[in-house]
Amino acid sequence: MGKVKNVLFIMCDQLRADHLSCAGHPHLETPAIDSLARRGVLFPRAYVQSGVCGPSRMSYYTGRYMFSHGATWNRVPLSLRERTIGDYLQPTGMRVALAGKTHVLPDTDGLERYGIEGGSALAALMRAGRFEELDRYDGHSPPGNESGYAAYLRAQGYNSDDPWSDYVIAANGPPNAEGHGEKLSGWHMRNVHLPARVAEEHSETAYMTREAMRFVADMGEKPWFLHLSYVKPHWPYMAPAPYHALYAAKDCLPLNRDERELVDQHPVLAAYRQHEESISFQRPDAPETVRPAYMGLIKQVDDWLGRLFDQLKKLGRFDDTLIFFTADHGDFLGDHWLGEKEMFYEEALRVPFIVYDPDPAADATRGTADRRFVEAIDVVPTCLAALGQPAYEHLVEGRSLLPLLRGGKTDTWRDAVFSELDYSFREARLLLKRGPRDCRAMMVRTDRWKYVWWQDFRPMLFDLANDPKELRDLGADGAYAHIRREMEERLAAWLKARKTRATVDDAYVEARTATHKKHGIFFGVW
Repeated sequence: MGKVKNVLFIMCDQLRADHLSCAGHPHLETPAIDSLARRGVLFPRAYVQSGVCGPSRMSYYTGRYMFSHGATWNRVPLSLRERTIGDYLQPTGMRVALAGKTHVLPDTDGLERYGIEGGSALAALMRAGRFEELDRYDGHSPPGNESGYAAYLRAQGYNSDDPWSDYVIAANGPPNAEGHGEKLSGWHMRNVHLPARVAEEHSETAYMTREAMRFVADMGEKPWFLHLSYVKPHWPYMAPAPYHALYAAKDCLPLNRDERELVDQHPVLAAYRQHEESISFQRPDAPETVRPAYMGLIKQVDDWLGRLFDQLKKLGRFDDTLIFFTADHGDFLGDHWLGEKEMFYEEALRVPFIVYDPDPAADATRGTADRRFVEAIDVVPTCLAALGQPAYEHLVEGRSLLPLLRGGKTDTWRDAVFSELDYSFREARLLLKRGPRDCRAMMVRTDRWKYVWWQDFRPMLFDLANDPKELRDLGADGAYAHIRREMEERLAAWLKARKTRATVDDAYVEARTATHKKHGIFFGVW
């Protein structure tokens, strides 16, 4: 095996950490992903910096916490001042490409302010977060001009102005007297036990994997960074046959919820439980309908990753490609009486995280599980270190995982992880009568404790040693006031350490420290 020349950054959308066989799921088998874990290292305590697609991904792409990069929700653009992995790798000359979803929104105000012309190659890159978009498809609305998927579907005979809505996320209902079935939408979760109207080989996962495989083959021996970003198993939870029927309710993990959670609820949590998705998942039939389809979508991703990994083997790319497999956040699927994600429970914030390092220095750690804390912001510094690039330490807030992968010494490692939420775009803000600037929350999680600060509301606290399922909130219990103070101090120390000097690096500062006399400035002289 050789050293790292390429990077394959695989991300699933809304994939829970406990829904892989290598993570212990008793019924969902994921042999391809498991094989990657055997080649590399599984990090079972990996956490995202936000339980929302957009801010989480911006942290992955920048190596910075949400507090630092400022893209606090899906509809908030990442500022042009922020560097992404494409910016960091630009000096290498590597192609930094995307196949799939990013949730990057263009900073149109910044583009106009800086006079970056629309239609130029630079403007296209800046609008896309510095990814070359091979095919961008975000998966929760019909694909637009940024994707070839709609045209591909029509070429396969799915004749429709909107083949995604009519075939990919739709099913055929029972036939009527004329023998025709009503078209049923996957937006209604009650329908996801049925197979999608699209053939499996034409589905979203199949299409995007082939786009990635085409890119890898076309690149030959030239270096590349590819972000293969699947839109599944994110809703709409509509799976094509046979994946829609591979699993049943008996194969699902037991629901993690308790009636005691509904007593003296935290106000924000109570508001979230009034959202439509939570009300739907509180139905007894919703989890047992949705979870099997969710598992089928994961199985389909694994099968297609098996094809991709076979191609990498044939092309020799396992010898020189650093591979990440992870997710932008998890999914409650009814746990804690919630749908969606966002809240700071493990089901939403802990994600699958596997890293394969082809360098021989990593041989000693292959097939191991490392229980040290990992954060999404560690992807950027790990890539830079593996490719021998500058660390950009004045900007990057994550840590390179190479010492962990290659069995090197680490004097200290993090003993806590942090995550944030801005719920100002959500219905909970209206229910709580909050202003758009009054909806912030931050979490710190250590080995034993999880503490959540809520703007203008009481905190939440969980004792993970004695309550690993997070069913008893100690945020208002006087016996734990000293723990809450300690955790609040941790959060304050973390906030004070954010890297806000974003325009110059440390070398710039060092070269100009106490040099005023060289520039003819003699202030304070007697």
